[in-house]
Amino acid sequence: MSVTGTPVALLYQAQQPPARNGILKPMKPGGYSDSGADIAYALREKQIPVSTPVIHPQLAIDLDWVFPDTEAGIRHALAKGAQVLWLNTILYNGHPVEPFLKKGIAAVGQLPRNTDLYDDKWTTNKLLQRNNLPIPPAILINKDNLHDYQLNFSFPVVVKPIRGRGSEGVHVIHTAAALDEMLDIMFREDKYGSAVYVEKYLTGKELTITVMPPGKYKINDICQEKINYWSLPPVERFNHHDGVAPYNGTIAVVNNSRVLDDASLQSSAIITLCKQCESAAALVGARAPVRIDCRQDEQGKYFLFDLNMKPNMTGASRPHRMDQDSLSALAARKIGWTFPDLLENMLRQQWRFIKV
Repeated sequence: MSVTGTPVALLYQAQQPPARNGILKPMKPGGYSDSGADIAYALREKQIPVSTPVIHPQLAIDLDWVFPDTEAGIRHALAKGAQVLWLNTILYNGHPVEPFLKKGIAAVGQLPRNTDLYDDKWTTNKLLQRNNLPIPPAILINKDNLHDYQLNFSFPVVVKPIRGRGSEGVHVIHTAAALDEMLDIMFREDKYGSAVYVEKYLTGKELTITVMPPGKYKINDICQEKINYWSLPPVERFNHHDGVAPYNGTIAVVNNSRVLDDASLQSSAIITLCKQCESAAALVGARAPVRIDCRQDEQGKYFLFDLNMKPNMTGASRPHRMDQDSLSALAARKIGWTFPDLLENMLRQQWRFIKV
């Protein structure tokens, strides 16, 4: 299970993904170069060789640690000795990394075709619903039927991009007039494409659950083989802004999130919710951690409302970013993993395309 001899290169998002059926996914400023640099630095601290664009990367310069996810960037990473590509970027069908993966280069991250498909919230939530997983009532509203939609659930509602990123573009709306106004704004800005997702707003507690893929892991210095998808302890979100958990670039998640206590973790409701999230991860064929956001309705029933194929993976590794643990990193600490431990265990699950 040793991974210490494997040279790794971190890829970051250098360009916006192409539109899919008229739907756009907004790009994160910096293209996840910040979390990529956190990962690269933490792996080096674990004595895992990491290929970097420059010989002596500066601690606070993110781009010293990561390669762009372009063909030229990937070739540069391989020329610098990388044997594993860490896909810390947004993937899609036709992504420049695909030809390299098909040649047998090892990877940490999701399959591009799966990310392309399941980054679509409507597609994913309908898949989960067909498999008897609890999803909030929702509709799609298209630019073409902007004034001809019909809600089959009551206000308040949540409006959000179909291919969203974190809390960007997510709004809680309380009246029909406010919904019409927000739809006009979103379509006029044209940041998210030709349709948006509208779902019933759930008023209860919000949890986020990181689900790990099957594989070999080291937990408390004991090597274990997990034959099924499995959950890290759920993390509760609090101090929402207007009903929405704020973007972690505005408020660090360590300041508005906490892992559930032991008694809550052992409750039947939480055990059931974790199993539901594990089933969801299996349905989308996750090859790396996915993060699933869940909320209670007014009766206390939990619903899965957002499956993230590429969860944020910032971490408290570089000295100037010690408040930057992601939700997944917070959850990992509950089972005794430091941020570097989480990354090392992710690296153990590296995969290659199977040639047939």
